[in-house]
Amino acid sequence: MRRVFAGRRVIGRVLVVWLLTGAALQILGWILPAVEVGGWRSALAAAALIGILNALLWPLFVRFALPVTVLTLGFAGLVVNGLLVWGVSELVDGFVIDSFWWGIALTVGLTVINTATTSLLAIDDDDFYYRNVVRRQARRRGVESSDVPAVVFLEIDGLAYDVLRRAIRDGNAPTIARWLRDGSHHLVEWECDWSSQTGAAQTGLLLGSNENIPAFRWWDKERGAPVSSSALRDVMAIEQELSTGAGLLHAGGASRANMYSGDAPHSLLTISTVMKRREGRIGEDYFAYFANPYSIFRTIVLGIADVVSELWGQTQQRRLDIRPRVHRGWFPYPLMRTWMVVVQRDLQVSSVIGDVYAGRPVVYTTFSGYDEMAHHAGIERFETLKVLRRIDREFARLERAADGAPRPVRFVVLSDHGQTQGETFLQRYGVSLEQLVAGLCEAESVEAEQQGDEGLVYLSASLTEAAQAPGALAGGVRAATKGKRVDGAVVVGRERETQEERAKDDGKALPELSIMASGCLGLISFPRIAGRATLEEISARYPRLVPALREHEGIGFVFVRSEADGPVVLGRNGVRYLDSGRVEGDDPLAPFGETAAYHVGRTDGFRNCPDIMVNSTYWPETGEVAAFEELCGSHGGLGGTQMFPFVLVPSGLPLPEERVVGPGNLHRWLCRWLAELGHDGYGGHAA
Repeated sequence: MRRVFAGRRVIGRVLVVWLLTGAALQILGWILPAVEVGGWRSALAAAALIGILNALLWPLFVRFALPVTVLTLGFAGLVVNGLLVWGVSELVDGFVIDSFWWGIALTVGLTVINTATTSLLAIDDDDFYYRNVVRRQARRRGVESSDVPAVVFLEIDGLAYDVLRRAIRDGNAPTIARWLRDGSHHLVEWECDWSSQTGAAQTGLLLGSNENIPAFRWWDKERGAPVSSSALRDVMAIEQELSTGAGLLHAGGASRANMYSGDAPHSLLTISTVMKRREGRIGEDYFAYFANPYSIFRTIVLGIADVVSELWGQTQQRRLDIRPRVHRGWFPYPLMRTWMVVVQRDLQVSSVIGDVYAGRPVVYTTFSGYDEMAHHAGIERFETLKVLRRIDREFARLERAADGAPRPVRFVVLSDHGQTQGETFLQRYGVSLEQLVAGLCEAESVEAEQQGDEGLVYLSASLTEAAQAPGALAGGVRAATKGKRVDGAVVVGRERETQEERAKDDGKALPELSIMASGCLGLISFPRIAGRATLEEISARYPRLVPALREHEGIGFVFVRSEADGPVVLGRNGVRYLDSGRVEGDDPLAPFGETAAYHVGRTDGFRNCPDIMVNSTYWPETGEVAAFEELCGSHGGLGGTQMFPFVLVPSGLPLPEERVVGPGNLHRWLCRWLAELGHDGYGGHAA
């Protein structure tokens, strides 16, 4: 019965799209001066012929010209489509196009209208023939058929458990809501570590360990240099250090649009693997995307709409004086947002569809659009939830694609951390953490890592990845990006300036002071002091620093190691001694939950734990923190919903009886579920 319904659905979709295309041709015939459409009969005949020729000829073109298509970002396909439409005008009476260039213009117009109408009517994004093309390509490259279900992990970066529950209630996550109401999945809350950010979360989830990752960026005294999750070389080094070769994706899995690969043999848009030399033709992993002749045009249309949406959202926040808010700017942020929210999403979903049809046993992909929007617009603002709705719609698209897979498919949806909102430290107090600490220390030289943009990191990774492929076309990418390379990797935006300065400073004297931020977590190190500086040593050299930090109303607690008392947590009205558990006065960790002492104590054991760590105040009345970066929604420390992500578990799999604490522990549950479903190689890592 399901197959009959699906067949009727396909026929219905074909008819609707045919009629829409015919109507679009009529409209464009009125608008474009060099295009003539002689009536409905001509419009419908031309629409039918364009569709048939695309179905027959495009798969052959993209199969042989894929590298050119990829490296021209699909514009080679635009030329081919323009020729095809122009050729149709020679075959259909009453359908006239004056030149090839007007054929291209008509192709763009058709894409705009069809994208708008199919999105408005919520019609399936994928043509039936597109899926067949991808399936045939998968068979050529080898399909892994099995009765053991494939598991596709869909991560929504930065989405908190409580935010998702409200989104389900309010209709902003209809696919997830349907799965829960149908009983196919169960929603479970878990707790991340003190370093509540993607670098620490994904190493734990994908590699099983996030030891020695105290934040998104930190000063490494052993290396005498900063380490950042926005630097490609640093991400690669972290994975090499933590990998055992038996990560979550080691058994034939695929990593798509992640920070870390989880030891996957198949990797695309993954930061930790972009420097690896590629085999085969450039763009092979993008075949599923370019198999649809209108993918690139659709992405462009949606990208332009997203830029307009971003500019409108900025204007509305200023007009209505919505707070908290941060400055986003008219350039380049809207383009970076579009890369994360539209372009990367379209590429990764198509790639995952290709993995599903190839029968890959395990796939993990990260949707970063929600996190990007929550940082800059707010965690539950209208424009942010709009991005979440679009991600949820992609889940339904993947679910439909799974019907044609060579093996059963189970979907696990999860997040790596949440976010907590609030006005920034600078907005509240008129001074940044860097300025505050530098003034108190009166340091002669200060190293402060600039706030990065995750969209730029992924864009840099994509360009670096393209440059690693063999062949002349990849050589062209290398030549075009020669001026933007740092240590062999392509780096764009402000991050390039930071890394270039770091390379120039190699071998120079160490700075006196290092100040870095990871959301509402601040890290202060003294590079010239060997080993970890103690409270007594810091107080002797910089007597004003710790008392001023401790008394500041925007700082919830100060964590430092005492020579006499071991690790101590200092608050305005009390002290907690971690080794003994003794508390004097008010417990400074009390506002941050029962597990706060565990998280801080665990970080104390890291070999590269900073000399001082400060966590912003958390205001329970408003559920807010004060980020040390200029971000409306932030994560990286303790306080509020940033600590509590979720996992959506398929029914029939065992559920933890207590809340799972830490991504390393959740990794063991993910392995257990894979083992329960019959996947070999995961039993030894299961919870």
